[in-house]
Amino acid sequence: MTSDSVEPGTVRPGGRTARVRASVLRAAGDALAEHGLAGLDLADVARRAEVGRTTVYRRWGTPANLVADLLTDMAEQSLPRSETGSLSGDLRANARLVQRTLADARQGALFKAVIAAATCDAQAAAALHRFYDTRVSEWEPCARQAVERGELPEGTDTREVIRAVSAPLYYRLLTTGEPLDEAAADRAADAAVAAARAGAFAATGG
Repeated sequence: MTSDSVEPGTVRPGGRTARVRASVLRAAGDALAEHGLAGLDLADVARRAEVGRTTVYRRWGTPANLVADLLTDMAEQSLPRSETGSLSGDLRANARLVQRTLADARQGALFKAVIAAATCDAQAAAALHRFYDTRVSEWEPCARQAVERGELPEGTDTREVIRAVSAPLYYRLLTTGEPLDEAAADRAADAAVAAARAGAFAATGG
């Protein structure tokens, strides 16, 4: 079985194939940030990436496949979590990482386009869910360690704590248009800490 016959994003080839993939995904991200999913054209992506159309069509096939692989790559390239020794410090680091990403002109526009794509395409939605699951899993140990240190109540849903940090920042990005600055990031982290300490994220039985 060749790399062209497997689901996009499931293989990690090296050499020239890896360089082609990196170029195409960069071009796809630029196109998404500029035009959204509706304007994502595989021929245009090939032109931007300076690779043959046949390569792009054969490997990815559809814009949705390209978005899915782009999200896989974004998850893999994201920075690892910080460990400061306290829940407040860790969650502020997480919030500021999210804030810097969303406040960036290209990255903010890219996330808006990907989220919009996920509302109307099941494959894009599944890829987006995998992306966020990866990022929550990366940072969840911060909250779990806080439980172990006694900073948070036993039974805290530690994944919900991490989700609570970024939620207000995405709300600003997608709805209010208010500034995405470090002050907003710190407030989001501090609110998540306060809520977690108060038991707001206590795990519930099924």
